[in-house]
Amino acid sequence: MPLGQGRRRPAATKAAGPSDGKANEPAVRLSATPAELLDAPIAASGLAAQGVLRRTLPRLGVTTVRDLLFHLPRRYEDLREMRRIGDLRTVADGETVSVRATVRDLRVEPTFRRRVQRTIARLVDESGEAEAVWFGRRYIERRISVGATVVASGRLRQRGYLPTLDDPDVSVDDGGTILHAGRIVPVYRLTAGLTANRLRAAIRDALDRAGPGFTEYLAEDVRRSERLVGLVAAVDAAHFPPSFEVRDGALRRLAFDELLSLQIGMVARRRARGRSRAPVVATDDDVDRRVRAGVLAGLRRRIGRTVDFTADQDVAMTAVRGDLGRAEAMLRLLQGDVGSGKTAVAAHALALVALAGRQGALLAPTDLLARQHAATIVDLVADLGVPVALLTASLPAQARREALGSIASGDAGIVIGTHALLSEGVSFAALGLAVIDEQHRFGVEQRRRLEAKAGSDAPHVLLMTATPIPRTIGQVLYADLDVSDLRTPPAGRVPIRTGIRRADNLEGTWSKVREEAAAGHRTFVVVPRIGVDSDADDEDLTDDEASGAVAAAAEATRLAGSLAPLRVGLVHGRMRSSERDAVMSRFRDGELDVLVGTTVVEVGVDVPEATMMIVEDADRFGLAQLHQLRGRVGRGTVESFCVLVSDSADPLARARLTALAATRDGFLLAEQDFALRREGDVLGFAQSGLPRLRVASLQRDDHRALALAARTIAERLVGDDGELAGAANAALVAEMRTGWLARLAQAEAASGA
Repeated sequence: MPLGQGRRRPAATKAAGPSDGKANEPAVRLSATPAELLDAPIAASGLAAQGVLRRTLPRLGVTTVRDLLFHLPRRYEDLREMRRIGDLRTVADGETVSVRATVRDLRVEPTFRRRVQRTIARLVDESGEAEAVWFGRRYIERRISVGATVVASGRLRQRGYLPTLDDPDVSVDDGGTILHAGRIVPVYRLTAGLTANRLRAAIRDALDRAGPGFTEYLAEDVRRSERLVGLVAAVDAAHFPPSFEVRDGALRRLAFDELLSLQIGMVARRRARGRSRAPVVATDDDVDRRVRAGVLAGLRRRIGRTVDFTADQDVAMTAVRGDLGRAEAMLRLLQGDVGSGKTAVAAHALALVALAGRQGALLAPTDLLARQHAATIVDLVADLGVPVALLTASLPAQARREALGSIASGDAGIVIGTHALLSEGVSFAALGLAVIDEQHRFGVEQRRRLEAKAGSDAPHVLLMTATPIPRTIGQVLYADLDVSDLRTPPAGRVPIRTGIRRADNLEGTWSKVREEAAAGHRTFVVVPRIGVDSDADDEDLTDDEASGAVAAAAEATRLAGSLAPLRVGLVHGRMRSSERDAVMSRFRDGELDVLVGTTVVEVGVDVPEATMMIVEDADRFGLAQLHQLRGRVGRGTVESFCVLVSDSADPLARARLTALAATRDGFLLAEQDFALRREGDVLGFAQSGLPRLRVASLQRDDHRALALAARTIAERLVGDDGELAGAANAALVAEMRTGWLARLAQAEAASGA
């Protein structure tokens, strides 16, 4: 199934008049069809307030009219019930109400705040009078006029001799469509300079002019079997539903489309992989025993004590060995907590492949992690005589040339590297196995580039993740993967004591940091990336990375003073990877006592001397992420501590933190987080490589049932060759190439083939 390489930018047509867009964005001609308008850039669309939209919408990821129509509401307000003004005195103060009234008077007057004015409208109906008051919104006097009939919805304030609506949304009732009040009102993500009313008006204009241009891409029998509404009706009702029942039907249709696209992608990749041939790495029992013994001996030397493989590791190694011995390419996910022994399983697989005359490659997301893996695997395979090469962008020129030569000649049986492995200058003699560490950090295309280096054969692929996925989600989305779980913690692992503290009760915590530093131990301090998601008309959406960097820098500065003379370092996502790796290396080597950062420390270096993890505003993190952060400590032989700092009074947030403090089982935490979280990003989604679903939520029983139905339909639509063929599927293929579903069809799904 050719899913394409991204959205094609539509060719702009010759302008019939002046454009409100950029000079190189001609306006869409007046005779443009709805379908043509759908693919028009916002800057050339001719929509209401086009100039404002051109300046603001790109910050929300909206560049075309089609994008705008799939900028779906994040919630809805029910403002349908109309109250008589005379009845408002019986309504509780602070309740949101809607009224239909006539504007008797309209005036603007100053307030005590400098340069801020308020606009006051006297509203009347046959039952009484009320006031509507807006602060600093002078545009209201241009929107409504004395004598106009309006619908106003806002928070009621019972003060003075008249009931008052504070800052209500208001629409003129002129017989046309009322968008902002007196109905089910959509609430959208906004950005600076874009008001809610202006965005609603633009979307309504786009629906009226371009909405009919949507091509129905689901076959009639599919819609009928799943009782789905048509696409045009679904998009319209998703924005401006006449009832919640109609809205639910619209969102159900769009959720199904997302899930179907996701399932088609996974079924297609699975079937395409099933047709490709992989090198058979057949090993007898003697070789397998020798490799296991060698890896175990290296592991014991590395950690300095006698350990054995866990039962889960044994099962996983047996499964991987069986996969390698077949001509069908392995596609296996190895998931387990930090420290559960995934690297030892990977080393076993890499060594089996190398001893069979092939090459194995391990792809790591960062230079520092690649170097750490290389050092670990060199130790683990030292008794087996397998040469290991390291290739990263930071290697000196001579070392890089030597690494490239050993990879091309086949002398390097195991190759560890970063994205540098994907460059055109890297040539493998006989790549037989690709191991992708922290697989969610790599896109599908990046994985394919590594696999392509195997030549005509497809390599076996082992994906690794330290973020267990809830079983309920896995049953839906991992149907095309073989999964090995490492649930048993290694013997002798030092327990991590986890506590919850308020921000004003940390004196003992900072004293403990000093005590640990005096003993030669180190501390992580993690601050959240604080994103803003506001309804406010004039509030910008803060970039998560930027805000996290600012917060981390401020905390590092504060701690450098309060913890002096301790040495404090800083890492965050806005730093260049080389700078970040350098700071982490200093922390690992003992040149820093405290490392302050955002969640970039989550997948970081192995620092056995790190004994304290302090997570500020811990309620802002998912359980899996907190568990990952906690796993950065307790990797040595000394008792370690995790302090979750939170002032939240939210019972759900407290329940999640309490659950984390009570267990170290990442799989159990995954299930608990799945059960505790409300709608939105389930713990594993952001970290598992799964795309963010705009409408569908696999927390919902009905949407999981939809996903299973979508899987059944995907199995029927996708041919044995992995292609969606036939005229009946042409529109769906086009939508998955260039429409709103392209993001999912090309997603970094966990199947990753």
